[in-house]
Amino acid sequence: MLRIAIQGTAQDAAARQSLVDAFTEAHPDIPVRLQAIQSADWGDFFTKILTMTAAGTAPDVTYVATEGAQLFAERMAEPLDRWVDGDHTEVADYFEDVHPSLIDSFMYDGSLYTLPLDFNAANMYLNLDTLRSSNLDFPSEDWDVEEFESMLRTMKEHQGTDFSPYYWTNRLFGGIVPWLYANDTSILREDRFDGGSWLWDRFYSADQLAERRGGYRWTTSNVSSDAVGETFEMLNRWVREGLSVRPEEGGGNALVGLFASSRIGATPAGGYWAQGLHEAGMTEDRFDVQYFPRWRSQRHQFGSAGYAMMRSSERKEQAWEWLKFTASKEGMELAFPSPQTTPTRRSMATPEFYRETGPERWKVFYDTLDEFPDSGPIPAPPQQAEIENALARNVATAMGGSQAQLHDALDRLDGELTAAMESPA
Repeated sequence: MLRIAIQGTAQDAAARQSLVDAFTEAHPDIPVRLQAIQSADWGDFFTKILTMTAAGTAPDVTYVATEGAQLFAERMAEPLDRWVDGDHTEVADYFEDVHPSLIDSFMYDGSLYTLPLDFNAANMYLNLDTLRSSNLDFPSEDWDVEEFESMLRTMKEHQGTDFSPYYWTNRLFGGIVPWLYANDTSILREDRFDGGSWLWDRFYSADQLAERRGGYRWTTSNVSSDAVGETFEMLNRWVREGLSVRPEEGGGNALVGLFASSRIGATPAGGYWAQGLHEAGMTEDRFDVQYFPRWRSQRHQFGSAGYAMMRSSERKEQAWEWLKFTASKEGMELAFPSPQTTPTRRSMATPEFYRETGPERWKVFYDTLDEFPDSGPIPAPPQQAEIENALARNVATAMGGSQAQLHDALDRLDGELTAAMESPA
């Protein structure tokens, strides 16, 4: 029995039954059992998988997001190099269809650990009802942070007291990190591992590779840089001036309803939000999406996810068959029948895919990777849990008070990130 762990509920597992059925039809000799693990967030899910691994009850395959990519590579996942190399003709169409930035985000120390299946970039959703009632035009693709702030001020002038021009959550994805990337900086110093030519040279052309090597390597805190302080100060000012809410902890569960009722003007989110807004009753003429505003750069943040083969598994051959099938066009169409996320296969980003949900500028979701090839994954080293906890705790403090309180929070964040990066994963 091939045991496959996913984050979610029994209902989430049931939604994948068509995928399991199709795999079983293709591989009747490989019985599959999906194990849905309920958790508060990705970090909680990874902790539970770590506990299962320590107890000797780890699954054979686990669905892993960018937040846990390097943790799994360091401690639990099997590198896919020999499997990909051995079946390179069979998986070639997958790599031809998937942007190299997504593959790069699951490389670690020269090896590949996941065939990413879905992703989301932090684009900017805008409430068209609010733009119209504020006499604002939809922004251009090359808009900048000054235009964005001016838009927030105009919204605030035209809307009621229960309206928030900008809403954001306090986490690695869609929190302060997209603004840091737009300001050409990050909370961690970013480098690259060597290696990876075994994959890049086989599947991608030279003009696609740029800085592709052996995966992202985050080394230590970068919080003491002027650009990080500048980014925190801008968001703190927006909060103080009523242009932005104080960031919400977690995933912002109330956000869809607030946006659909036009109580929010703008918020960062990915392609997954198209389905959420559609289910909340928002028609495609009431919202749209644009690239994140430009600052010193227009680099975007993204997160991806896919299945990882567990190092402890005694069924690696069967696990590889699952990974290959789920990365096939057939498997991905079964897994993602509607835009609850952005499929990593470019050929699935079509007008038909977004026909029922919108938005009009749906091409932004995948084109983010093409238009901004320096866009990068969530800064998630093997110590991701400590990094995210330190960031959320100190962002909450930094956005809640005076300039002195902000700078104290930055000093604490710098020390906590430095200590986290010096500790083993």
